[in-house]
Amino acid sequence: MYEVFERLCEQKSVKPADVAKATGIAAQTFSAWKHGMSSPKSDKLQKIADYFGVSVDYLMTGEMTEGYYLDSQTAKIAQEIVENKELALLFDAARDASPEDLQTTHQMLLALKRKERHEDDPC
Repeated sequence: MYEVFERLCEQKSVKPADVAKATGIAAQTFSAWKHGMSSPKSDKLQKIADYFGVSVDYLMTGEMTEGYYLDSQTAKIAQEIVENKELALLFDAARDASPEDLQTTHQMLLALKRKERHEDDPC
């Protein structure tokens, strides 16, 4: 479990102390888990899973459980966000953005993709 936790911290650019503060779990508890001195209880696992936006199963195994999401496309997108630091940053930034800002950002990304295609085109 702790390996998955460390990977999630790295992907989100947070430290265990940040997670401890946000979840109300003592920092010493994380240290005890890391060194195998204790195992996390289900209530703490749920708090950590909620913090990272993953399931408890994912936190325990590092694998998305089948049926957690309503459809495979949602599961695929969620997995990509969890695994890609840049996507996670974009997703986090988009949470507070206005619909107009999201539309503007979308249009900018599409323009960048078109520009890349034109630069890659040898003609």
